[in-house]
Amino acid sequence: MISEVEYKNRRDKFASKLAKNSVALFFSAEAKKRSNDTEYPYRQDSNFYYLSGFKEDNSALLFVKSKKKVQIYLFVYKKDKTEELWNGKRLGVAKAKEIFDVDDVFEYSELSAKLKESLLNKRTLYYDFNLDYSKVKLLKRYAKNIDTFKNAAKYVQKMRLLKSEAEINIIKKAIVITAEAHHRAMKKVTKLQYEYELQAEMEYVFRKNGAYSDAYTSIVASGNNANTLHYISNREKFQKNQLILIDAGCEYDYYASDITRTISTTGRYTPAQKELYQLVLDVQKEIIALIKPGVMRTNLQKRSEELLCRGLVQLGILEGSVKKLLKKNAHKKYYPHGIGHWMGLDVHDACPYRDKKGKEIPLQAGMVLTIEPGLYIDKDDTAAPKRYRGIGIRIEDDILVTKKACKNLSKKIKKEIEDIF
Repeated sequence: MISEVEYKNRRDKFASKLAKNSVALFFSAEAKKRSNDTEYPYRQDSNFYYLSGFKEDNSALLFVKSKKKVQIYLFVYKKDKTEELWNGKRLGVAKAKEIFDVDDVFEYSELSAKLKESLLNKRTLYYDFNLDYSKVKLLKRYAKNIDTFKNAAKYVQKMRLLKSEAEINIIKKAIVITAEAHHRAMKKVTKLQYEYELQAEMEYVFRKNGAYSDAYTSIVASGNNANTLHYISNREKFQKNQLILIDAGCEYDYYASDITRTISTTGRYTPAQKELYQLVLDVQKEIIALIKPGVMRTNLQKRSEELLCRGLVQLGILEGSVKKLLKKNAHKKYYPHGIGHWMGLDVHDACPYRDKKGKEIPLQAGMVLTIEPGLYIDKDDTAAPKRYRGIGIRIEDDILVTKKACKNLSKKIKKEIEDIF
């Protein structure tokens, strides 16, 4: 759990980056319509939640900075007995004042008036440039004297790069739950017939352990389906001696986990599957071993491509000089994606990879990223040896950069061939 002290420290840090005589405004996420008069389960905007810790919709966070001080206001939806009868209790202004360490709390209906007042004699306005147009119109209505508009989201996303101890502990909890789900899949797979059955077994574990939901739509891709990187239909029937690529992780208390394992429908790998699997696993372990502060992600990417390309040549899937093949990007036919991504409040955490000057940001202690090499050989790829066609393999773990090296947070999730079954 993240304390209100930590949320206040985040707000103060963000406020310190604002120009004098400026205003910054963050809105909560809007409810998403599912169909007609039903909605998807509500999920707060990640940047708004990072600064506020507030989980309700129809809310906003306003920063007003003069030459000498900063004032921070939270706007929350009113308490209404009739609405609460249908949709659940609201925190309300009085209770929010007790919980949140801000200068004041108002009803959301008062936002327009307070924003108009706050923007008088101000010169800079910060807001999320991806904001819905209806809200941008509200801002621009009162921003007649504003000289400069800045993207507030970029400032928060940079802050989110380095995880606190509390954040890391929540991510660890998400991974513990996800580990149980993957191990359940390994145990149950030979007794099931369809991809959706395996998905259900895993997501049962997520819910049973108090996770909000899956952190992203689970991928349970059997056979050639694994060669579609974001396959999510999960409707196919398992066939004998197929591999199943399972990319699934839960979201716990707003923080994601992201794990991929590739298992077999029969509980064992064929010789060809084993060769490709061991290649991907060896590459993944070597890349993880390279992670430490100061290392560039692009160097991890480059090294993973070199290792996988060399392995593809050794297996006869590619022919020629590794150096020349890399130069022609021949390996990208089988390894088309990156080595990994940031992870946190979003499964693909919306944090920068480069600074404002365009220079790559090196790894630092407190960053969390995935490492996920893979190989994908389509069943119709006649250029590849027949024994490898229709095989897709990815192995993914969640890695914390530490002061001197790194820690594999998902190390306990089985991935060695002899351990999986």
